Amino acid sequence: MLSIKYKNIFFVFLPEKKEEKTVGRLIEHIHELYPSYSILVINDSSTDNTQAIVKQKEFCNLINLPQNLGIGGAVQTGFIYAVRNRFSYIVQLDSDGQHNPDDIKKLLDPLIKNESDVTIGSRFCGKGSSYNPGIARKTGINIISFFSWILTGKRITDCTSGFRAYNKEAISFLSEYYPIDYPEPEAIIMLARNSFRLTEVPVLMQKRLAGKSSISFRRGTTYYMFKVVLGMIMTSIRPKTRNHGKH
Repeated sequence: MLSIKYKNIFFVFLPEKKEEKTVGRLIEHIHELYPSYSILVINDSSTDNTQAIVKQKEFCNLINLPQNLGIGGAVQTGFIYAVRNRFSYIVQLDSDGQHNPDDIKKLLDPLIKNESDVTIGSRFCGKGSSYNPGIARKTGINIISFFSWILTGKRITDCTSGFRAYNKEAISFLSEYYPIDYPEPEAIIMLARNSFRLTEVPVLMQKRLAGKSSISFRRGTTYYMFKVVLGMIMTSIRPKTRNHGKH
């Protein structure tokens, strides 16, 4: 049993995506659903009005990064913040309107019940999934998932999902070792290699209302996929950094 008080924090990551149209509504929706939870917005040197919009929300914390760090650096900033403020759980979600805050409870439940260390909101697991990412993107996601399975023995259907939840131990680990280049798939490799329990839960993905994905399958797909897979392989051969055994 944890010796510190249970608290939760939600991240909205903004790596310079022009998402001022959605961030205000998103954090208000989260606050309405979970008024006792903390909300943190990480503004990764966005050039729009994100900072001004978030500052108007008294219930929301804001970190303005002095220069653009990209999705990996922005997310790791959130983990470091969570460690320093002794949070037991965090939920990571994007600010483009695709992730439904109503699904947050589904991500947190396996952590609170100590059934998992990390949960991933998947667009593809479970029955009745209607999400259609297009042929190129779906092919890329399938390739990444295949290599993730080969490298870890763990089947994850949605390795590029940015809708995730973490317990205290995973937060501490990723605050030090979060990958920078292709963080979503590489983090799965790193976590699995270090004996963290990963679970997927089905979520409904909504149409993106603003911004664009940090993972592109449109131009130079073959070269891009080569870089992603190479990054995953390099992550898989890194020495384990977690000293204790499996749960």
